[in-house]
Amino acid sequence: MCVGIALPWSELPTELSARYGLERRVHERGGEREVRFYYRDRRPRLPVWRDGRLLVVRWGNGRGQSRFLPATGWTWQSTIDEGYWRNLDGVYVDIPASLGYDRGVWYKIRQGIRGILVPDERGVAVVYMICEPASHYYQIMTRSPRMPVLIEERI
Repeated sequence: MCVGIALPWSELPTELSARYGLERRVHERGGEREVRFYYRDRRPRLPVWRDGRLLVVRWGNGRGQSRFLPATGWTWQSTIDEGYWRNLDGVYVDIPASLGYDRGVWYKIRQGIRGILVPDERGVAVVYMICEPASHYYQIMTRSPRMPVLIEERI
């Protein structure tokens, strides 16, 4: 499963990087600065587009901050289709990403990843990355049985 994403530093508004302290997430790749978000960070976060606004929100519930939300950072598309998230007031969001990271492999993403944003019991926004069974290509590339649902593309 995708456990990290990267975005070019130049694609993030300065105000957003200051508000969320994104400077510590900056790395260089080929002389270009990029911001990386990992699920295994001490405070896992992901950028999301919601209602035309770019926000940085908590990625899942792996640290057990909520007693009611699943203790993971991902959900299957089939789970959403079966209605699991309906009672949690989940809304679809786009997770901007130019690269994804899975089992030691960075791979190109054209438009981003689909996510579902839900409030926890305190009203804090939490995003779960939506995944589906991996395509043959993705499985060969990453050795992973599941892949993120990419916006407008298939691997």
